[in-house]
Amino acid sequence: MKTFICKNLDETDTLAKKFSKLVETEGCFVCMFGDIGAGKTAFVKRVAKHLGVKEKVTSPSFVILNEYHDGILPIYHFDLYRLENEGVKTILDELEEYSKPGYLTFAEWAEFSQGEIPLDRMEIKIDYIAETERKFTFSAYGDKAVKILEELN
Repeated sequence: MKTFICKNLDETDTLAKKFSKLVETEGCFVCMFGDIGAGKTAFVKRVAKHLGVKEKVTSPSFVILNEYHDGILPIYHFDLYRLENEGVKTILDELEEYSKPGYLTFAEWAEFSQGEIPLDRMEIKIDYIAETERKFTFSAYGDKAVKILEELN
């Protein structure tokens, strides 16, 4: 586990850039945790920017999944909040499919997955500290994610 305190959006952008460099070749499945407004989508936007995505990156709250294919690798951005526990069961196969190498997949509100998220994954918990200050806690599960976490500094 590693924790980073970002005092402003520039520091969040720097962390996103470091993370994007580590996932740009093989991708990663990323579970996102944090209250509404903590900065989950803001982090995804910054990672996507550093991976060359030109499309506007938005929250998938009402559509469940946004896809971005114009960057270095495909990015899939799920929001599990509206599905809640029962609804997530209906897309578990898709979540597994999007965990394959070469994809960068973000699943916001992963706590609704009931532990059914792919084994090899990164978990990022974002805590609101102040107006622009956030605490990012990264945890890794599986060889690929552990390697990424070891190199993140």
